[in-house]
Amino acid sequence: MRAEETFTGEAWRDPLVPLGDGVSIGNVFFSPCARTYWHEHDGGQLLFVLAGSGLVCTADETIAVGAGDRVWTPPGVRHWHGATGERFMFHTAITVGGTTWQEEVSEETYSVGCGRRDAR
Repeated sequence: MRAEETFTGEAWRDPLVPLGDGVSIGNVFFSPCARTYWHEHDGGQLLFVLAGSGLVCTADETIAVGAGDRVWTPPGVRHWHGATGERFMFHTAITVGGTTWQEEVSEETYSVGCGRRDAR
């Protein structure tokens, strides 16, 4: 299904396991420049990048990711993730507990994150 309310750009979300017993699992495809809004998870989130290139960003850190990478975001850490400007990204997200969605990631914040990434 197309992800719209908490994403900027073209993204599609495919829930594999809906939130049950405190864990949800889903695939997300991000077109170039697409990204989530800022958010945090009650119990943390593990991302498995399956294809493409992307970013996982907190207020203090930008992590460039590509196929085969895994990123753990601890509980309560405000972050966003999405594709780079040049490539798509496809990942599986395993989320523990609920998600608190916040504001949209500004173009300026996204551009800074893209400028800090490693070439992939």
